[in-house]
Amino acid sequence: MAFIRKIVVTGGPCAGKTTGLSWIQNTFSQRGWKVLFVPETATELINGGVAPWTCGTNLDYQIGQMRLQVTKEDVFRKAAESMPDDRILIVCDRGALDNKAYMNDEEFAAVLRTLRLDEVELRDSYDAVFHLETAAKGAVQAYTFANNAARYETPEQAVALDDRLIAAWTGHPHLRVIGNETDFEPKLQRLLSEISSALGEPETYEIERKFLIEYPDVAWLEAQPNCHRVEIIQTYLTSEDGLDRRVRQRGENGTFLYYEMTKREMPDGKTVELSRRISDREYVNLLLNADMDRRQLRKTRFCMTYGRQSLKIDIYPFWRKQAMVQLHMRSADEPVDLPPELKLIREVTGEKAYKNSSLAMQVPEE
Repeated sequence: MAFIRKIVVTGGPCAGKTTGLSWIQNTFSQRGWKVLFVPETATELINGGVAPWTCGTNLDYQIGQMRLQVTKEDVFRKAAESMPDDRILIVCDRGALDNKAYMNDEEFAAVLRTLRLDEVELRDSYDAVFHLETAAKGAVQAYTFANNAARYETPEQAVALDDRLIAAWTGHPHLRVIGNETDFEPKLQRLLSEISSALGEPETYEIERKFLIEYPDVAWLEAQPNCHRVEIIQTYLTSEDGLDRRVRQRGENGTFLYYEMTKREMPDGKTVELSRRISDREYVNLLLNADMDRRQLRKTRFCMTYGRQSLKIDIYPFWRKQAMVQLHMRSADEPVDLPPELKLIREVTGEKAYKNSSLAMQVPEE
């Protein structure tokens, strides 16, 4: 059976998405991947005369767009499963949660209810999400209407839409924001590098940095539009090959998804981490291989985007005065920028006592 991965490439207006998709096609085809593209659904509908301004209401349009989006992705997945290729990459030109940025909360809830969909299932059905930041953020001189006749947003509107799109995807376990801190070509090179990392390409790594912070104001976190709460139960498995193996139950509001994860730490502080989604039955079977020397680790995670960084704020039930913040970085010299509301205690990157595997061995005393 083929190794299939499904990713989303999204972004604000004039972000470079069209060029980025072309680069993805060329790069990963040369690396031996069969690359399939799910076309942008909104463009298809609007070009065919179906748009929010031609339908009875925006809700009528959004229901139709979501129905088509989900159907198309299902068709591509089934087609990929029938192909003889060893490695298949399904690239979605925008995904289901992009639609959320164009609706209010009541409309989005109505779409889910009408189509009997679940937000967690929709969001986490993708293996990774890559958001290209609009040129209106930090590269406004490059913001143009020339390459898209349908673009109508002013730079200020583009920034607001960009923020809504990031907020819609916040909570996904592998959301990466590709910003405009460099010129355009290096920006797209970072996109390719981030995709390579998500696919487990052997030459790509991530640097994970961890910081202890004072116990955060949970009410403040929950009030942020770019912050999403999930509940995690992590169980470590026995391993004889030096890998850190674990299974994870992850979700919210009674909807949970399951993952098997492997992680190998490199001497230079970089990590190679692979994750695959598994069924609830596979999850239960893998629990039979639980490492009995380590307890299940439960935590509440707040996934937050701040600037161009994705933060994971972990609150453990056995800590009352502190919490942990994790950041995934591409280089050791990338600056760390935390919200001022998160009160830094100190960095604990590389300290064995603060690794999740160690926290599972023994509940620390404060």
